[in-house]
Amino acid sequence: MPNGSGAAAILAGGVGMFAVGALAIAADKSALLGKLLVFYSPTGRLSGVTCTAVLIWLSSWAILEWRWGRHDVALARINAVAFALLGLSLLLTFPPVAELF
Repeated sequence: MPNGSGAAAILAGGVGMFAVGALAIAADKSALLGKLLVFYSPTGRLSGVTCTAVLIWLSSWAILEWRWGRHDVALARINAVAFALLGLSLLLTFPPVAELF
């Protein structure tokens, strides 16, 4: 049984998590991007950051599923990359790290 669909879901999750951290920092540092990412005024930039990250996650999942869906892929490597992206996303949302940018 091919493992490409599962690997696509795992890696897309890592990409989506990293997108949240990267977009949060980018929206804080760029006034223009911060204004563009206000989708719902009461929540401010967070609404745009999370909605855009969800779109990135779904898009990456669809693309990876299309590419890997019926194939066997190196799942250990995919898991390592996904966990690295998870770690980076946690670091990027930690305020002292975010202030470095």
